[in-house]
Amino acid sequence: QVQLVESGGGLVQAGGSLRLSCAASGLTSSSYPMGWFRQAPGKEREFVAAITWTGTIRDYKDSVKGRFTISRDNAKNTVYLQMNSVTPEDTAVYYCAVRTRSRAIFRLVNEYDYWGQGTQVTVSS
Repeated sequence: QVQLVESGGGLVQAGGSLRLSCAASGLTSSSYPMGWFRQAPGKEREFVAAITWTGTIRDYKDSVKGRFTISRDNAKNTVYLQMNSVTPEDTAVYYCAVRTRSRAIFRLVNEYDYWGQGTQVTVSS
């Protein structure tokens, strides 16, 4: 049974930093791409960042490029999202997801197979 557990969310002031973690268990391999998504109140879930299993390819939503960094530690089955220079527009529930059907990374929600329960990030102005 695949489980993804996010942690690291919280309340932060604008301009501050947070580091989110997502620990995966139950996967038959670490050779899967993983992604971070977010969902603000009243909005659809949206892509934030994704990383291939080797970490050599990373993709970001335009508005977070240069501020957020996705990384992974396959030995720990954990993916991270370092969030710097956050703004109130980054306030949302952040979800990690894993795509097990292939090794390509995608931005679409329905291209991912398993999801965590989410962690709340609130940025105050």
